[in-house]
Amino acid sequence: MSATSKLESPLLEGRTAVVFDAYGTLFDVHSAVQRHADAVGPDAARLSELWRTKQVEYSWNLSLIGRYVPFWQLTERALDFALASHASVDPALRDTLLDAYRDLDAYAEVPGVLERLRERGLTTALLSNGDAAMLGRSVDAAGIRPHLDTVLSVDAAQVFKTHPRAYAVVGEALGVSPEAVLFCSSNRWDVAGATAFGFACAWINRGAKPDEYADLAPVAVLTDLEGLF
Repeated sequence: MSATSKLESPLLEGRTAVVFDAYGTLFDVHSAVQRHADAVGPDAARLSELWRTKQVEYSWNLSLIGRYVPFWQLTERALDFALASHASVDPALRDTLLDAYRDLDAYAEVPGVLERLRERGLTTALLSNGDAAMLGRSVDAAGIRPHLDTVLSVDAAQVFKTHPRAYAVVGEALGVSPEAVLFCSSNRWDVAGATAFGFACAWINRGAKPDEYADLAPVAVLTDLEGLF
């Protein structure tokens, strides 16, 4: 039976590659703080949200002003800001939380979904703002490297998503046209950027958030990656 005939979803028809964002899509960005919630205290959830918000905000700011540093540095800076904003949290937890971020939990369905895609003859790849070192550790810690054909970083473009050069890394690495790619992200701003670039996108809306960027709509809105099938 051919790979095409085994495809079960219209989302996968005509695709040769399925490319995933990492943070929030494959990896739970809040699992680092959750793992140490008792030590962090009652502000754990707020600290984690601010950490993530600033991490992304810094990436956008640098891209707009034409500067670039590895994403791990932004992760450190964002945590420093979040800790400074929450006096209730012991700043001595900084190194503990950063170590936990290097080994984020993958969502439960991720390994199985990646394997099923590869069984159907599709290339599976990751495209992330994360730099190569942090992505490599996260992928290995989650045990999903055997299910990915390649791990791609915007390091190659020296600019963060949503800049078009960041998404162009996929075609340069895989030799595929945008039309052959299904791009999956939990971040609606990322879906907007990838759609503008020319990818068909699935928004993995794990948190049941309201839609935005109506003129850059995904081809599907899913609650988790199992919806790809």
